[in-house]
Amino acid sequence: MAEIQYNATGRRKTAVARVTLTPGNGQIIVNKKPADDYFSRETLRMVIRQPIELAGITGKYDITATVEGGGLSGQAGAVKHGISRAIVDMNSDLRVRLKKEGFLRRDPREKERKKYGQKGARKRFQFSKR
Repeated sequence: MAEIQYNATGRRKTAVARVTLTPGNGQIIVNKKPADDYFSRETLRMVIRQPIELAGITGKYDITATVEGGGLSGQAGAVKHGISRAIVDMNSDLRVRLKKEGFLRRDPREKERKKYGQKGARKRFQFSKR
């Protein structure tokens, strides 16, 4: 018989994460590496553990994530979003708690494009009257 698994997709900035939750001993694997090796900063590791700790499933499920696009910060946010969605898929009673914390909302902030005739998205070249 096939093992139970819960799949979800998480997004943040330009990063997309495909997350799978399977019953296990709490291992988190991101792109075939342990999460502690993949995310070098402690803050990023903390970000991906937030929904797990809130749901109270620490050490009960193995998490496998495949993430692409964006930088490390966006990828960590995408993994967090994916884990949250997978937890809701697993147990819908936790939806209220995760939603209250804002873990199920996809952060819509994106990089603003650079405009022509300007130095950046908002910065202009210095104006000269004479």
